[in-house]
This record gives sequence, structure tokens and C-alpha cells, in this order.
Amino acid sequence: MPRLRPSSIRARYTIATAVLSLVAFTLIGLGLDYTIRLRTQAITFLETQRVATDWIAAMQPGNTRPTPTNEVNLLQLVDSQGRVVQASAPLAGSPPLSSDQPSVDDRIQDRVECSTRHGCVLVTAIRVPPQVARQLWGGEPHFVYAGTREPLSLAEHHLELYAGAGALLATAFAAWTTWMVVGRTLRPIKAIREKTSEITVTDLSQRVPQPPGRDEIAQLARASNQNLAQLETAVDQLRHFASLVTHELRSPISGLRAQLEEALLYPGEMDPRSTIQTALSTTERCQAIINEVLMYAHIQTAVPAPHEPVDLGALVRQEVATRIRGVPVRARVDHDVKVMGNPLHLTGLLSNLLVNAQRHAATRVEVTVGGSGGQAVVTVTDDGDGIAPEDRERVFEPFTRLKDARRRDPKGSGLGLALCREVAGAHHGTLLIEDSPKGARFVLRLPAVDQP
Repeated sequence: MPRLRPSSIRARYTIATAVLSLVAFTLIGLGLDYTIRLRTQAITFLETQRVATDWIAAMQPGNTRPTPTNEVNLLQLVDSQGRVVQASAPLAGSPPLSSDQPSVDDRIQDRVECSTRHGCVLVTAIRVPPQVARQLWGGEPHFVYAGTREPLSLAEHHLELYAGAGALLATAFAAWTTWMVVGRTLRPIKAIREKTSEITVTDLSQRVPQPPGRDEIAQLARASNQNLAQLETAVDQLRHFASLVTHELRSPISGLRAQLEEALLYPGEMDPRSTIQTALSTTERCQAIINEVLMYAHIQTAVPAPHEPVDLGALVRQEVATRIRGVPVRARVDHDVKVMGNPLHLTGLLSNLLVNAQRHAATRVEVTVGGSGGQAVVTVTDDGDGIAPEDRERVFEPFTRLKDARRRDPKGSGLGLALCREVAGAHHGTLLIEDSPKGARFVLRLPAVDQP
């Protein structure tokens, strides 16, 4: 079955406008035609009534000849039997213009009478007043008919033709105007569509043309460009992240392959148990990197889980209590502070911060929990060598490991602090490194709930 509905918005709007315009202009034309027709007939009937009444007023005994005018030249005097007593020249020998005989109560009547001989005639029928009838015909009722042929504009339906032609012309103009206006309006959309088809994943630097103004199309172009910019940034970050992951996994996997190839080439010289242990250690490192990569990607891309109230002080006490090995960790909780968040993610954030602090501390790690300005504040401070100011933001980048970090933890992935920064951002908070008299001081700030 063929599609009857046009696929083009321009065509649909034009057709809809044409149909509505045709209906509207047809109704307007009919109304004008009816009004003009009634107005023309009313003016004509006023003239026929005037001529008829003047003729009646001029009647005298023995002299009832009609006095036609240029406009009203069809005059008849008819008795009660329907016989024509007097008539103007154009009606000589013609039957009465109308069979209507007005009553005493309704002496004047206007009618449109049509015949094959005279066509349509606008006729006014008047009953001769009783006193005139008594004076002239001994009281026998007589009737005067005064008429004029219907104007050509009405008789030949010129008015309807003009109205129809006007309605069609007005409809055509409305459709053409709609076609041009909609086309002009949709022109930027066509440009946006053509430009969008040129944009590919390999080249997201292009932008769609943005028309001037603040209308819906301009807003659409502006939003599209913003989305393209965000998409370009996300793809660039993804590519960078993928290259970092590849780089981090290449070294241990290359080392593992070299160990296995060496064991195959020199079976007598290599200790199988030692080779397997080394391979297992390398595999564990790869697995740890992959797990942290998946966690990092999950936090960045997954739909946030519903947050719930979390007692940050209790969470810190619980996490500190598990640190029974390594450098001692001391906690000081001024008062319980609650935040809205994911307990599992917040626990992972605190665990990574404490592991990092213990790795770099000389003798101790201090953790404090408090509140300030409607925020929950957690600080993790160690007494190690600290972090240079120029490196305080760089350490939060994925797979970034400073020289001291590689020395202290050769098997680390460099994703721990990046995960902490992502978790803080997902909870509408911040994680920064601030100045400290000795060592490094990490400060976590999160929006507090019911902060005293």
C-alpha cells in the first residue's frame, strides 16, 4: 500500500495549511456572497417598493397607467381574479409576475420569481389600500407588482465565481507562503543534518553550524555542539585511558611471556616451581590492574546507585580498626558526621587513602573527621616525605606513579588515587592535597547531612 502521508515536514505543513486555508476562505467567500446577495436584494426591494407605492399614489379614476423607471420597469396591476389590468411595456401580454396576493395584514411582500420568459425577477407585491380600491374599483382588491430583473452578478452566479476564485487564490498564496517560510525555517536544520552526517568517531572536532538568535533551532544547534564537545572529550579520555591501560599491562605480560618462553627453551636450567610462582605473581598483578581498571570505568560510566545516609565517623573507625599491620593509624572523630553516599565506594576510598598513607609514612598516620560549613571533612595525614606542589594534581591521574611510589610499591597500578578522586566526585565532593608541616595531607570534603 503506498504511503499517502508526505515524509517531508515542509510538505506536511504546506498541505495542512492549504487544506485549512481552503476551508476557511471558502467559508469566508460563502459568507461574503450571502451578505452581498442579501444587501443587493434589500437595496433593489427598496427601489421596487418606492416605485410601486408611487404608482399607487398616482392612480386616479380612469388613469391607472404605470410609471416605470430605468431601474424598475416591470410593473403590473392585477385584480383579485389574477387578471392583468395594466402593465408596463416589457410585460405587455405577460401573465402576472407572481401568484402571491398579499393579505390585508401583510400588504407588502418581497419575492424572487423565476420564469423561462423573464428569468429571475425581484418582485415587490403590494395590496392596494382599501380606500383606493373603493374609489377606483368599488372595493374589489387589486395588487401592484413592481419588479426588476435580478442583477447579472446574482443571476449568472458571477459573485460565486469571484468568491471561489478568490478563495483559491488566497489558498494558493497561503500555501506558497507556508512553503517558503517553513523552508527558510528548516534550512538551518538541513545544514545541521548534512554536517552531522560528516562527523565520525575518528573526527569529532567538527561542529554543526549554529544559526543566530535564541529560537529552538539555535538552541538545538548549541546543545548539539555542546554534546559533540563532551563526546570529543570523553572519546579523547577513553583513548588516553586505553593507551595507559595497554602500557601498564604490556610490561607484566611481556615479562610473563619471556619467563614462559625461557622455561620452554631451557627446561633443564629453569626451576618449574620458581617459574610458576613468578608467573602467578605477575598474573596477580595483571588481575589487580584489570580489577582496578574495571572499578574505575564502572564509577565513571555506571548509573549512580541510590545513596543512603552513611555515618562517616563510624566508617572511619571501622576502617582504621582493620589496620593492624604496618605503620600505626590513629583516628580522631570530633563528632559523628553523616553524608549521603554509597557505603561500599566510600569504604574503598578510605581504604585506598589509608593504604597510600601507610606506604609513605615514616612512623604514623593520623585521620580526623569533622564538619565545617555544612560539609563533612576527613583528613588523612602521614609523616613521610610529602608530595611536591607541582605533583599534587598529577597523582590523581590514572596510572600516574611518582618515583617514590614505584620504589615503595613496584607492583602498584597507579589507579588508587584516581579511583578516590572519582568516588569523591560521584558524591558531589572534592579530594585535594593540602599543605602540611610534614608529609602529605589528603583532605576529603563531602556534603553533610544534619550537620550540627
